[in-house]
Amino acid sequence: MAPLENTQDQLADFEFSQMGVRTWNLRSKTHYLAGLFLIVLVTAAIYNLAGNNGGIPLEQAVQQIDREIANATREEESVLAHNDNNATTVSSCDMFKGRWVFDNISFPMYKERDCSFMIEDHACEKYGRKDLKYQLWRWQPQDCDLPRFNGTAFLEKIRGKKLVFVGDSLNRNQYISMLCLIESSLSSSVNKSVIRNGNYFGFNAVDYNASIGFYWSPFLVESNNDDPFIHRLQDRVVRIKSIENHGRHWIDADILIFDSFIWWLEPTMTILWGSFGSDDAIYKRVDTREETRYRVYEIGLNTWLDWLEFNINTTKTKLFFMSLSPSHRLGESWGEVNNCYNTSEPISKEDYWGIMSDRRMMRVVESAIEKLESRGIKIRYLNITHMSDYRKDGHPSIYRKFFHSISEEQLKDPTSYSDCYHWCLPGVPDYWNQVLYAHIMNS
Repeated sequence: MAPLENTQDQLADFEFSQMGVRTWNLRSKTHYLAGLFLIVLVTAAIYNLAGNNGGIPLEQAVQQIDREIANATREEESVLAHNDNNATTVSSCDMFKGRWVFDNISFPMYKERDCSFMIEDHACEKYGRKDLKYQLWRWQPQDCDLPRFNGTAFLEKIRGKKLVFVGDSLNRNQYISMLCLIESSLSSSVNKSVIRNGNYFGFNAVDYNASIGFYWSPFLVESNNDDPFIHRLQDRVVRIKSIENHGRHWIDADILIFDSFIWWLEPTMTILWGSFGSDDAIYKRVDTREETRYRVYEIGLNTWLDWLEFNINTTKTKLFFMSLSPSHRLGESWGEVNNCYNTSEPISKEDYWGIMSDRRMMRVVESAIEKLESRGIKIRYLNITHMSDYRKDGHPSIYRKFFHSISEEQLKDPTSYSDCYHWCLPGVPDYWNQVLYAHIMNS
């Protein structure tokens, strides 16, 4: 598991610290019919002038406008009916069962260079990737269509609310994707920026009184890796029964999206009962390569769900948990000797599961969620693992900024330092957000 140190621990959040603290003022786009009405008023004026100069009579111009308004009304009613039907379909559809379809007409949903929130972990095109096909694959569920992400509609839906992603850098990957998706729907003249408060990075949509944030907490529970910038410690120490210091920062959220997986994969870690520096604290070094891994993960998740049970207002807050994001670090799982480096196509094998996708770890999460729901707390488990497992082509590989030194030996073998954990943007996390969008908009 040594490459984790080169890809997970040492992936910096430097860009966040470089962003200023300003306000994000957002203006809603003009409603379709309102825009059309203005157009036809101008058209009427033109027709009127034309009629007064021997052109089309005003009465005929007005009739033409009436027909255009009637046609536009029918079109909008048709769109609304389609959206209603699609919402019904989405609610009853398995959005995680499907295939990746090449679509260079309607995708990507935004351009990397146009997203002011892009950080250098995910800017693959900027860092030299020439093959951009990874941006053009669309996830197509078997029995329904995913609604296209609409940033203004989403902000209207979460008006007056606070949405927070809580977890590790893969959750941050999804967070940046969401901001890019939202920004692509808005006027280019809007002001936008980040506000940082400790582990929390938040964006405010002032006109909507809405905020979208990310909170760095890779284990969910507390650890010595909780600094969002300095977390490259060799010996990971996890306070496996403590979460309150984190939880107080998201207790007021209306929508919470959690993830936590990859940081639990270290072959060894230290479990702490008690407080850091306390004389009566108990430290236990454990080997997490085998059975112990699942038990330790379960204890950590139990601490998280106990906190949710006693602290979350279930009438206010919607809860989501993202399943594990698959790695393609080991190429032999799809019959090749290399890893994600120099791959440009998704895996085509039907019902493919990679060897890095630990389904037993997933069952630990599923069991924790079932336990939570048996206590009366609803949480939506978004199983994005299988859909993402096909996308070995979607990782940054060597096309990103690395914040640690790359040795001469590594440069000779790009697979040795390729980032096969995170995802290029635009890319796979956009579809995680489309799934999340469908659930939130349909709630």
